[in-house]
Amino acid sequence: MSTTRVAIKSCPTPSPYKRLFALPGAKAFCVSGAVARLPISMMSLGIVLALNHLYDNWTVAGTMSAVYVLAMSCVTPFYARAFDRFGQARVGRIALAVQIVAMLSFACAALIRVPIAVLFVLAIIMGLTQFSFGALVRTRWAYALRGAQDGDQLLNTAYAMEAAIDEIVFILGPIMAAWLATSVHPVSQLFVPTLACGIGGTIFFSLKSTQPNIIVEPIAVPASEHTERINASAAPMNDPSDASVADRLTLRQLKAQAPKPKSVLLYAGVLPLLAVFIVFNMSFTSFDVSITATMKAMGLEPFLGVQLAMFAVGSCVGALVFGSRQLKGSHWGHMVMFLVLLTVGYVFFRITMDNLILLGIIEILTGLTVSPLFATGNLIVKDLVPAESLTEGLSWVTTAGTVGTSIGSSAAGVALDSAGPHVGMMLPFLFTLAAVPLALCGWWLAKRRT
Repeated sequence: MSTTRVAIKSCPTPSPYKRLFALPGAKAFCVSGAVARLPISMMSLGIVLALNHLYDNWTVAGTMSAVYVLAMSCVTPFYARAFDRFGQARVGRIALAVQIVAMLSFACAALIRVPIAVLFVLAIIMGLTQFSFGALVRTRWAYALRGAQDGDQLLNTAYAMEAAIDEIVFILGPIMAAWLATSVHPVSQLFVPTLACGIGGTIFFSLKSTQPNIIVEPIAVPASEHTERINASAAPMNDPSDASVADRLTLRQLKAQAPKPKSVLLYAGVLPLLAVFIVFNMSFTSFDVSITATMKAMGLEPFLGVQLAMFAVGSCVGALVFGSRQLKGSHWGHMVMFLVLLTVGYVFFRITMDNLILLGIIEILTGLTVSPLFATGNLIVKDLVPAESLTEGLSWVTTAGTVGTSIGSSAAGVALDSAGPHVGMMLPFLFTLAAVPLALCGWWLAKRRT
């Protein structure tokens, strides 16, 4: 009697990235959110390039960029709190319209060369209208993956992928800003991110099916109106006009005296994490401004975007690798490791800054640690704060980063005017080194809490 053997082939497990984009609506909100994020890589550098061209002064250019970023950092968490309480579409459409008007006003004012004091005021107003699209997208990922099998691992992948998208934005943004400023018009790099934000943001907020539910109900309604809502919710919402009404932000909602959620700053571990993000983010803009001055002195300013993009290329690759792996151990421990590696890379930046080709290679290698560092920070926030405050928590991380970048930009401008690019290039590794003990402190507090 012969025995027939049947070979059973096991189906390969799909990659985590493929599983992410299999989620309904994921591609749409991911791509539109990426387009809307273009200003984060172009506007700050665009201000430096435009102002240096108009006034030939690095201190004024760096200070105005810092003022814009600082104003943005002051309001980002408050926008995020509104998004969590009232919903992304309700708040987003209004906030986006105001933001576009402010960005266009600043760009047009720079184009016609209004007095510097007026530009400073407009830069502050523009900063006060900015909110974090990255936090909104990451919140949608957390909402989309709720209850999914291996949800924690997929969220790790999603956050790493978003960090990679940030780096792609930072690859394209500086290249476009430098090319537009040097080849088209010194102020044209301010108009392109405004257009991208308007298009991407409009599409993003139109995607209602993937926006998170409002966990904290912000309004108390009369009994008759409550009955109408119950009847309306019992039937499927197929009429687009019904969805429009549900997403409309009313004055009654804003005036309602509902219990407000606890501030994320009061959760244990959040403040040490924000301190880490403030300090090490000072390194990025200090490097950007220092290498900008270096290449301008060499007469290679048109290639500035390519040079800056090398750092982002490495970070993008690092994000893709990090997202496909599940590291063991504490997220805080991973953060300390990435900070140490980044510090060592910055030391080599200073050593190789006069050889741009070698510097580019070091940038790619060092950049491998950047996106994993940001993704790890977002994962720590996910562990520290409740779901109803996740957008606010992620926005505080973004705010800490923008505070750091504003300080770094201003410090680098002063260093360049007083001591030159070689001293300015020492700032990145000094800033990152200072963040290591702060991360160790956060790690110790996390262990104590556990």
